[in-house]
Amino acid sequence: MHATMNLSASPATARPVWDRFVRVFHWTLVSCVLLNSFVVDDGENLHQWLGYLASALVVTRIVWGFIGSKHARFADFFPTPSRLMRHLRGMLSGQPEMHWGHNPLGAVMMLVLMALVLTLGVTGWMQSLDAFWGEEWLQDLHEQAGDLLLLSAGLHGAAAIVMGRLERTRLVKAMVTGIKETY
Repeated sequence: MHATMNLSASPATARPVWDRFVRVFHWTLVSCVLLNSFVVDDGENLHQWLGYLASALVVTRIVWGFIGSKHARFADFFPTPSRLMRHLRGMLSGQPEMHWGHNPLGAVMMLVLMALVLTLGVTGWMQSLDAFWGEEWLQDLHEQAGDLLLLSAGLHGAAAIVMGRLERTRLVKAMVTGIKETY
């Protein structure tokens, strides 16, 4: 069963949500994306290794999504159509449900971000192969995926701030401390 609560009837409370692995994964991936986006590397070695690290992080997070703690598991937050519809109805009615783990829209964004990182990892690796060396379509796909990742990450950050206010939770703080608080 997915843990949600109606905000209008809930007192202020706190509970452990994000385990250490999830928090380290999150902030390390953020660092990889930011460094890879804004650091110029003439030999591309740093860019490649950060990309490989980001891809390895995502693969590890996928594994953790099956074996990790309660709120890290995909079963806790996978965005099924019924979960998405219930969440959207609550938001549109002005009575959003607070989800202790990822809410359904946050889950969609998380999956999109992970897919983009893996797309970047694969297309970056493919560019190093003789079979794809200099292929313009592959370079374009890699660049477009990078641009989409930055846009999506920005939207993700903004949504975390907005949803924290709507749900009356300290959502960003929870990704640092592991404790999600309502107020």
